[in-house]
Amino acid sequence: MKSEQAGERVDRFIALHSGGLSRSRVKTLIEAGHLTRDGQSVTEPAETVKAGQSYSLSVPSAVPAVPEGEAMAFDIYYEDSDLLVLNKPAGLVVHPAPGNETGTLVNGLVAHCGDSLQGIGGQKRPGIVHRLDKDTSGLMVVAKTEKAHLALSEDFAARRIDRAYLALCWGCPAPAEGDFEGNIGRDKRDRKRMTITPRSGKWALTHYKTLKNFQGSASLVTCKLATGRTHQIRVHFSAHGYPLIGDPVYLRRIPAVAKGFSATARAAALDFPRQALHATRLGFTHPRTGEALLFEAPAPDDMVQLAEILEA
Repeated sequence: MKSEQAGERVDRFIALHSGGLSRSRVKTLIEAGHLTRDGQSVTEPAETVKAGQSYSLSVPSAVPAVPEGEAMAFDIYYEDSDLLVLNKPAGLVVHPAPGNETGTLVNGLVAHCGDSLQGIGGQKRPGIVHRLDKDTSGLMVVAKTEKAHLALSEDFAARRIDRAYLALCWGCPAPAEGDFEGNIGRDKRDRKRMTITPRSGKWALTHYKTLKNFQGSASLVTCKLATGRTHQIRVHFSAHGYPLIGDPVYLRRIPAVAKGFSATARAAALDFPRQALHATRLGFTHPRTGEALLFEAPAPDDMVQLAEILEA
């Protein structure tokens, strides 16, 4: 460990050097006893690192996921026999996968929807039309029927969906309103990351507008997607020098602009446990009735509270 990294929380330090693990995932692994320091077990995520120390994180082996129904509460904005719209909280994984076999959105939807799931692809399961990263909160539409799943998937592919996000980023984008454009593809050096790829990848366009400037060191922005690439907002903002606060994958070092904050504000931003990104707006045409539906979900409490601290 380098001397300039001394004093950081160990969960943030490990997440920044883990090659893609979210800070919440690292925290869980630490609390479960999967981290050692110079051969000694570490179970406190808030421990501060010191120069010369050596850490080793052991990630448990993956096991097959089974999407069984699990009762859980959902913040549902709309539901009928064809689909439902919900406000996904940060920290909730969409699909069962190695390391997250239970407690996912799909598990909860199987239990919630029950017999109203009419079957998709020959299976009685919810139709995930689009995804939000585990630590991104906000609005999602989920299909209950094969017809709804197909129609909504086609609308997403044809960019007929109205989507907007709220984000807290480091620095102040210039100009205050504009576009970030650039092909996005898999990072050849780190397969868990996406990156701007001038000669390959897929074209991506993000419209942004600054809503609030926090002392020149951070901003609250709204983003509207013209395309829907993996990690699109996170990649575009990072590539242009404005990484999202709390991003465990695309924020690799403490931004220089952090010095512009008070000690309290700087600590709040650096300790924010997830990428500060929220899907705030979702509009689409109902696949059966043809009705235009539009939903808006305000910023979650954690982002609101961080913004208040940054503004103080």
